[in-house]
Amino acid sequence: MMIERVRWLLILILLSAASGGSLAAAGSVQPADLDLHPDATVATAAVEVDGRVLFRVRGVSSFPARERAAAITERIKRLAGDPALPADSVRLVESGGYSSIMAGDRRIMALFDSDARIEEVARETLGLALCERIGKAIDEYRHDRDTQVLQRRGLEAAGATAALATMVTLLLWLARQLNGLLERRFRSRIHHLGIQSFEIVRAESIWAGLRAALSALRMLSILIVSFIYLDFVLSRFPWTRWLAGNLTDFALRPLRLIGEGLIGYFPDLIFLIVLALLVRFVLRLLRLFFDAVAQGSVTLLHFEAEWARPTYKIARFALLVLAVIVAYPYIPGSESAAFKGVTLMLGVVVSLGSSSIIANLIAGLMITYRRAFRVGDRVRIGEVTGDVTQVRLQVTHLRTLKNEEVTIPNSQILNGHVMNYSSLAKKQGLILHATVGIGYETPWRQVEAMLLQAAARTPGLLAEPTPFVMHKELGDFCVSYEINAYCNDARMMEHLYTELRRNILDLFNEYDVQIMTPAYEGDPKQPKVVPRDQWYAAPAVSGPVDDAPATASGTQRPG
Repeated sequence: MMIERVRWLLILILLSAASGGSLAAAGSVQPADLDLHPDATVATAAVEVDGRVLFRVRGVSSFPARERAAAITERIKRLAGDPALPADSVRLVESGGYSSIMAGDRRIMALFDSDARIEEVARETLGLALCERIGKAIDEYRHDRDTQVLQRRGLEAAGATAALATMVTLLLWLARQLNGLLERRFRSRIHHLGIQSFEIVRAESIWAGLRAALSALRMLSILIVSFIYLDFVLSRFPWTRWLAGNLTDFALRPLRLIGEGLIGYFPDLIFLIVLALLVRFVLRLLRLFFDAVAQGSVTLLHFEAEWARPTYKIARFALLVLAVIVAYPYIPGSESAAFKGVTLMLGVVVSLGSSSIIANLIAGLMITYRRAFRVGDRVRIGEVTGDVTQVRLQVTHLRTLKNEEVTIPNSQILNGHVMNYSSLAKKQGLILHATVGIGYETPWRQVEAMLLQAAARTPGLLAEPTPFVMHKELGDFCVSYEINAYCNDARMMEHLYTELRRNILDLFNEYDVQIMTPAYEGDPKQPKVVPRDQWYAAPAVSGPVDDAPATASGTQRPG
């Protein structure tokens, strides 16, 4: 492998122009190939252990190939790191529509027909080959980490280092000898290059170019030897083997780009570093100050503690914008036409696509400072009722009564109405109400007394302020009564509504008063009530029942 890499490196150096086109042509996928192999366009990722590619896998939209390959690699490493697991325990298990590659009782990966189509083999054949490859990888993983193997390879690396030093010294000596030989024999024979009496290239320039070529050849030889050395040493150890095949991309190219950029922009870079440190220091001071305001350690007149977080975000945004404005002229390439064009394009894109974002941001700030609601309040926004769990600059999160999370854009909240059940519940109480329709033959005083008694029987409803009954409508067939009672916990309103309605049903059954809603067509022979002995008909569970129901407004229970 190492000799092959060196051979290709020499070919690329000597024939870069010619090989570039051929490599591009060889590496491209022709349309005819795609027609013959439909899966050729499927993205795959390599399962790589210690720099060795074992095989490639495909993915799906919910589990991309790269993530799948990483998960399989991690499982193989865990299995290889377990000395109690034999490498030959890797086997193929068929599971209906797919195959599982197992190691003992642990699954390494699942193999599908789509995986086999890429390799153009049967799934079982591919699975057996992968089992063998994984088992071999586990053996190599453990072998490479054996103490004796590492010691031997350490000695090999030390020997390679000594060989590198010897080769570099020899190359330098040969370069000096060759330079002296050329100067003694050929320098005097080099003449000016010209047309008739017109001198195009002077002899000294030709000799300087020749010496530069010799220097470049010497440097190239040293680089080749160094490349061979690094490739050999890095490939000896499992932790660095993956670097062996990527020396140029990981070292030479980034270093060259970074070095050129730093040399050209070093003064501006110093200014940007100082500016960044200063902005970071000011931001830290702002955060400490607003954290103290939020915690109550620092109080500001007419400034609520919950305003501290959004105010800090506004101040941080303003400071960062100011820092960008100051730093813009010193950013590398900011004066170039390309940079200005990209900046202008980004500005247009942001201005066209961020209208809703800005509207939500402004709405979020207005909601915060207007104190429409707080985290923990029970509110109704549009058609959604729930508890506020989080208020952000863009959206507000609600948890509904069915434990569903609803995300509402802040601009929608600002343009609509918000019903807050919790804001007044603690101090003034939240009024819960229930409406019933009772026939005209029932005295209204008796109905009011029963409704008030139902409210009194409901735990959680307040005795003070006193519950009250309102006559909502004198309808065609019945009178609509509304019981109103107070509670101080908005989160209990649904439970209290249920208990109140249960007690209303029980009270009206106790006193044989028929509830006429939702409609009335005629007087039945018997009142439409549930007899007392059937209150707990199956599957209801029996419970305590008052032996003697209380009177309502002085009216005794009939019959």
